[in-house]
Formats: sequence, C-alpha cells, structure tokens
Amino acid sequence: MEELKVLLIEDEKKIANSIARGLQELQYYVAIAYDGTIGLRMFESENFHLVITDINLPGVNGYELCKRIRNRNKQVPIMMLTALSATDDKIEGFDAGADDYVVKPFEFRELLARMRVLLKRSVNQQMPTGNILRVADLELNVDSKKVTRDDKPIQLTAKEFQLLEYFMRNRNRVLSRGDIAEKVWDLDFDTKTNVIDVYVNFLRKKIDRDFEQKLIHTHVGMGYVMKEEA
Repeated sequence: MEELKVLLIEDEKKIANSIARGLQELQYYVAIAYDGTIGLRMFESENFHLVITDINLPGVNGYELCKRIRNRNKQVPIMMLTALSATDDKIEGFDAGADDYVVKPFEFRELLARMRVLLKRSVNQQMPTGNILRVADLELNVDSKKVTRDDKPIQLTAKEFQLLEYFMRNRNRVLSRGDIAEKVWDLDFDTKTNVIDVYVNFLRKKIDRDFEQKLIHTHVGMGYVMKEEA
C-alpha cells in the first residue's frame, strides 16, 4: 500500500510534534512546517495526500494558505485545525477551500477519524465522466464543475457546489441537517452551529432568488428538500 503523506502546518511546536508522533506511530509520513510560507513551499515541492493547517500562522495565514493550495490542487483534502470556533470562522475556512474544520482542544482519535474519512474519499475517489445532473432548468456538470440555471452560469464556492450536488443526487428526498453534515462536511452534526443553515441560504440566493420556481424547500423540524413544485 502506498505510504500516506501528510503535510502539517502548525506554529505551536508542542502540538505539531505531538500530532506528528501519533501519526508516525501509525505509519503515516508527516512533514511539519511551523509557518505558512514554509508550508506553501513544502506543498509545492512534494506530493501530499492530506494537508492539516492552523489558521493563525506566521507568514501566510491559514485562510490564504488554503486558497493558494486550492488554486494549485483542486483535489487534495485540507483540514483546518484551530482554536477559532465561531460560525463565521468556519464559513470562511470552508469558503477558502477547506474540507473539514477541527476546533482545539481536540482528541487525537477524533482527528484521526476525520483524517481517515478525507483520505479514503480522496485516495479512492473515481470521478465519473460525463456526469451531468438536472433538476428543472438547473444543471450541474460534475466534471467541469459548472452550474447553470436557465442557461445562465452560477458561480459557487467548492462547499456550495458539494452541497448542491448532494441535493441534486437526492432530489425529492427530505435531508436532515445530520444527513447533510455527514455527507457534505464528513462530521457529526453539532446542534450548536448553524453552518448548514447558513450555506443553504447562500445556495438559495444563487439558485432560487432570481427565479420564479423555487427548488430548495424547508420542511420545518425535518430538514431540506430539492424538488420541482407543481
């Protein structure tokens, strides 16, 4: 089996070294950078299967680092590891291109579980070709990452695209917030956060606001559903 390579960007050396030791004991290859600038250089010089980064970093901060990595590589999973726990911080992280967001303090086994989910999805993912999803006049092309409605292009962030794809693949099915959290964010639903509702509203503004027929509907107390209403 190919050795799984992790780039860890964390300026708190005690935390970085502790994570690295735990992962190395499990046979992961771990490269450590203690600031964002060095982390970006390391990413550009070597192929990694996963990036774990703090947000408050010297040099290039985690948000900007995530954007730059995402511009160079659309597929590599990025996990943010930070003490910033506010919903706005999480949204900014996902908008920057992060796939997961872990708040300090954390248990190593939780970090490991989340890593395994991201790595499994990344290493084993086989994107089908010619994969086009349609609901009414809304069209999503999985390969080109293009979305249109009534032939008008719609610009989405990476996380908005994933959310829309999940809705479209499950049209006419009521999706709970827990379903969405597990399938789109790969995490257990935290009842104290409204990140999912915020992203659904973002999507509605782009997908539904300028069109008479609404496609994303709320089922109070149950979740959301994408469907064409008669």
